[in-house]
Amino acid sequence: MESQIHKIHQQLVNKEISCTQLVQEKLEALKANTNNTVNSTLDDTAINLAKKIDHKIANGEAIGLLEGIPFGIKDVFMLQGTTTTASSELLKNYKSAYTATAIQKLLDAGAIPIVKENCDSFGHGSSSENTIFGAVKNAINPDLVGGGSSGGSAVNVAKDYTVFSIGGDTGGSVRQPAGYNHVYGLKPTYGRISRYGLMAYASSTDCVGPIAKSVEDIRIVLNVMSGKDIKDQTTYVSESIPKESILHSDIKTVGYFKNFVESEAIDPKIKEDFLATIEKIKAKGIEVKELDFFKSDILVSTYYTLAMAETASNLSRLDGSNYGNRIDDKNLKESYAITRSENFSEETKRRIVGGNQVLSQGFSDEIYLKGLALRDAIAENFEKDFEEVDIIISPVTPNTPPKIGNSLKDPLAMYLSDAYTVGFSLGQLPTLTVPKGTETGLQITAAKTNDELVLKFANFLKDTL
Repeated sequence: MESQIHKIHQQLVNKEISCTQLVQEKLEALKANTNNTVNSTLDDTAINLAKKIDHKIANGEAIGLLEGIPFGIKDVFMLQGTTTTASSELLKNYKSAYTATAIQKLLDAGAIPIVKENCDSFGHGSSSENTIFGAVKNAINPDLVGGGSSGGSAVNVAKDYTVFSIGGDTGGSVRQPAGYNHVYGLKPTYGRISRYGLMAYASSTDCVGPIAKSVEDIRIVLNVMSGKDIKDQTTYVSESIPKESILHSDIKTVGYFKNFVESEAIDPKIKEDFLATIEKIKAKGIEVKELDFFKSDILVSTYYTLAMAETASNLSRLDGSNYGNRIDDKNLKESYAITRSENFSEETKRRIVGGNQVLSQGFSDEIYLKGLALRDAIAENFEKDFEEVDIIISPVTPNTPPKIGNSLKDPLAMYLSDAYTVGFSLGQLPTLTVPKGTETGLQITAAKTNDELVLKFANFLKDTL
């Protein structure tokens, strides 16, 4: 699909539409939607910003590429003055005191936030069913889940309610829902975009990522949000990716993990389509190599061991004293207990309990430290792989989206749905879901800081598949 950002920008400049009209239409569509993608709409803020854009255009002033473009924000990002709920009972009335760095950069570029989007509570889930606002419904088939945890963000893009949306990806939470809803979703290199103002899930793998309908729109939004931030010490200086640099592919070698494809868990149709994609890539004269990797169940167990430990630590501050809905009881200890017990979802409590278990005395050496060692081994394995190949491709998920309700009955199945995404999170690598190749898309992964190569190969696949 062509760039929606370029198209709308030209329409605004040519006065074919007004920004106010555009924003009002998007807001009305969001309010009427039946996919449960909306936690709150930002009517007053959006309309006021739109009027300013219209005023600039009427006065003959030039506008930037993102000025007047409506976008959505997963409801785990701070936006000053707005309710930021994390789709949780605990924070359902919490108002942001400041704005996340990534969102502020988009505001500075003139983009207009119109909605805070439904998601799994605190990012805990792979289906966007663990939410007080009701399960997000898939954009293609509303009987199926929207994916998670950034389900509302992906569905809004797929349904054209937003031009692009900003999600958070810890173990696949941008890439998997993008695949489920047939749009593009990027997890950039860890540290390329500041995490300041994103509610922390697992700090060592949390990433801010854009969801859009074209590679070009992903590139535009990525460039705006990227860069060093003194408020996030993991960030680094990064060069902007020019449009021209991703139009022509010079990629010579592509790898894939044969154990992903040979896994008993993979849907036969996804396997068949993925192998057919491999043949089409070979037909273009690109060398394709089989790679060995950790078994997917090892990746999942390593990721969840570390992620649960980190989320238990990060969420310890949410006890009703400083944040959230406090429930008073007979003493302070009981007040803490009932506040967290009543206000956290079952999935969030499951992850906190699991995290505290692996960090506890007698278990931390046996489980948590082993998980850290495995993460280092996984990262080293990736470094060796990228000495052999330029790009690694893989299915996004082993299975197609489940029906709403099924994931809640079987948490283990939900965790295993992340089998093909969590490894790249542990490696802190740039990975992009493209809506090509299989029913839930393909993942394109490159070495650290090589986000440009991921976008370049995505453009190549757009014309190949």
